[in-house]
Amino acid sequence: MALTKAEKNDIVANTAQLLSTSKLTVLAQYPGTKVSDMQSLRHSAEESGTIVKVIKNRLVIKALEQNGTLANIDVSKITGQLLYAFNAQDEVAPAQVLNAFAKSNQTLNFVGAITADGHFINAEEVVALSELPSKDQLRARLIGTINAPLSGFANVVAANIRGIVNVLQARSKMIEV
Repeated sequence: MALTKAEKNDIVANTAQLLSTSKLTVLAQYPGTKVSDMQSLRHSAEESGTIVKVIKNRLVIKALEQNGTLANIDVSKITGQLLYAFNAQDEVAPAQVLNAFAKSNQTLNFVGAITADGHFINAEEVVALSELPSKDQLRARLIGTINAPLSGFANVVAANIRGIVNVLQARSKMIEV
């Protein structure tokens, strides 16, 4: 069933909102992907705050034109049957979600991505982004790096005390015998 003009305007407005708030919007082709696989992709994407939508390219292009900061995007890559993954919190989450899905589903191919500042990056760069650790993983590494000298110092101080305790225990065993 064809969409009415009002429905198309709503989709364009919603897409423009998603594009303006998204830190990274990944575009991918999905020919031959089963509906059940697409539903599982959407459910797994929700865990990271990523929204996966299939939108007509013509409506996405109108949304890009409406959005002032993204109006300079080269729309020549927006062709064929595409899905769009949006995320407003994390820059790499959409790429990671789609890359994880593409590993088990060979039907998904990256086309590129639109960054928050209005640049279009190619498929190879999207794959490289998908292999980066997430923000939470980077934060955990940073905390571990900051914590390492402190825990090392605590272990050195504790080692001296442990050494004294071990000597005293050995002495007490010698006296008991």
